[in-house]
Amino acid sequence: MNAVKQGRSELGVALLLLVLGAWALIDTSQLSVVEGGRGPVGPKTVPMAVGILLIVTAVLLAIDILRGGRGEQESGEDVDLGHGSDWKTLGLLVVAFVANILLIDRLGWPVSGAVLFFGTTFALGSRHLIRNAIISIALSVGTWYLFNLGLGIALPVGILKGIL
Repeated sequence: MNAVKQGRSELGVALLLLVLGAWALIDTSQLSVVEGGRGPVGPKTVPMAVGILLIVTAVLLAIDILRGGRGEQESGEDVDLGHGSDWKTLGLLVVAFVANILLIDRLGWPVSGAVLFFGTTFALGSRHLIRNAIISIALSVGTWYLFNLGLGIALPVGILKGIL
């Protein structure tokens, strides 16, 4: 492959960053601001900063690529780059996430989250089933309490309504 065509996919990354930055700015400009807010920092400040930083990063990346800069290939400290993708692991992770999506409204976050966490540990190779189940349940119930009590965000409780 010649040097001219090499690295064009990196321009795709710059384009993606540019699109995301523009999207952030356009979406932020449509936010309604309540008058009488406190201080100089409002609800538009952080999204505007993120959008601007994404666009600046995209422009700088594109300039670097067009001047001959290339990303360094992964050296693979713990990864054997000679092997292909592990489709079994990826499939199990997808199953865990889809199960979470399908179960969260019916059974609630504590149950679907436990399924998600347990499925993820199993997919990634841990075979300590009892320990993983206990940790998964503790994590899902703990995050449910954190979101509900700590952040005021009501995650669905599902079948454990009245228990939690």
